[in-house]
Amino acid sequence: MMSEQKIAPVGPGTLSKRDTAISIGIIGVLFFIFGFVSWVNSILIPYFKIACELTNFESYLVAFAFYISYFVMSVPSSFLLKSLGFKKGMMIGFWIMAAGAFLFVPAALTRTYECFLAGLFTLGAGLAILQTAANPYITILGPKDRAAQRISMMGICNKAAGILAPLLFAAVILKENDGALFKQLPFMDVASRNIALNELIRRVIVPYACVGAMLFAIGLFVRYSPLPEIDTEQESEDVALVNSGKTSIFQFPHLILGALAIFLHVGTQVIAIDTIIGYAGSMNIPLLEAKAFPSYTLFATICGYTLGIVCIPKFIKQVNALRLCTVLGSFFTLLIIFSRGQVFFLGHNTDTSIWFLVSLGFANSMVWAGLWPLALEGLGRFTKLGASIMIMGLCGNAILPLFYGYLADLHGVRAAYWVLFPCYLYLMYYAFYGHLVRKWFFAA
Repeated sequence: MMSEQKIAPVGPGTLSKRDTAISIGIIGVLFFIFGFVSWVNSILIPYFKIACELTNFESYLVAFAFYISYFVMSVPSSFLLKSLGFKKGMMIGFWIMAAGAFLFVPAALTRTYECFLAGLFTLGAGLAILQTAANPYITILGPKDRAAQRISMMGICNKAAGILAPLLFAAVILKENDGALFKQLPFMDVASRNIALNELIRRVIVPYACVGAMLFAIGLFVRYSPLPEIDTEQESEDVALVNSGKTSIFQFPHLILGALAIFLHVGTQVIAIDTIIGYAGSMNIPLLEAKAFPSYTLFATICGYTLGIVCIPKFIKQVNALRLCTVLGSFFTLLIIFSRGQVFFLGHNTDTSIWFLVSLGFANSMVWAGLWPLALEGLGRFTKLGASIMIMGLCGNAILPLFYGYLADLHGVRAAYWVLFPCYLYLMYYAFYGHLVRKWFFAA
């Protein structure tokens, strides 16, 4: 039987190389789990749209319910972690996620979309706790100038899970003859359609029951793992001197501006991944073929992460990598909207614009990794609360896809991608200037 290790909290940068490597490995596993649970939404959106007979706007409530919980839970998460510590807090987070997965069982039995949304909200609430712990943890677990490199490693774990999640989920819940079924549904009588849709939606019961059990077990593992507690209350003399008069988290403009940057970044990222199946459908690509496109986008993201690991900080500073990616995001967005023409690539006959949407995966790759070190710079004892403010920004995943869905219903799925352009413009502002702001312009 496992016994809890009594490890006193340690300050950033005081761990041995071996302990640091073990800790990074454990956090990497956590990021893989985060990715698996999060990016399966890209297949849930079109799946629920069919099974629950939804509009574009209604289907993107999947992302809203999942990610709005970050806004609700992020600040409470910081107080939970401060009270219980990282390990106990992460265990609670996994157990809350398990409860959310188990809610899919009654939701599927009754084909109640609102119950599914409640399960997704609960999954997101648990994940908010875990993200509030894991992101600052990996940021301060080693040299500051290599923080983006470490976050890139975590990103590979996250996005590798994202590649697998929709493919595995589709393999479990979709059948070869489903393409014909989807075409027949509009012509069925009400009773026959309800029978077919009930059978379709109940396919999620077994996978989500297994996910719930796995999440509960992982919570126990983390609780008794060798992962050390990190003391984020400790400040260097320089940081303590700068922060001596600080009484509020809102006295750190670069953090607040960074949280807005996170809000816009994650929104652009989830739009690029979660809308691509629907965009492929507008080109008459069937769901069983279109299911591969989120994986292409995530693979492009992994390519960017890998390049970041190799090049940062040896060949390029992490802030310059962030600047490059934000400029690329703006450029690819314009190409999605304005490019025309058919192309046959990777076995798909599509409009060229979809491959620029895939390319946003590369443009988004180093944004998250670049934002966190800049936004948490010099926070000292405010780090946990600062991290929770950053995690609040993840509600951009909830809100921006709804804007996209609303615009898609009004103006079409291609024109709706205009929502991305102002987001990338702000990210460019933060990368070039906003992260340097240390005093509000209206302050005395």
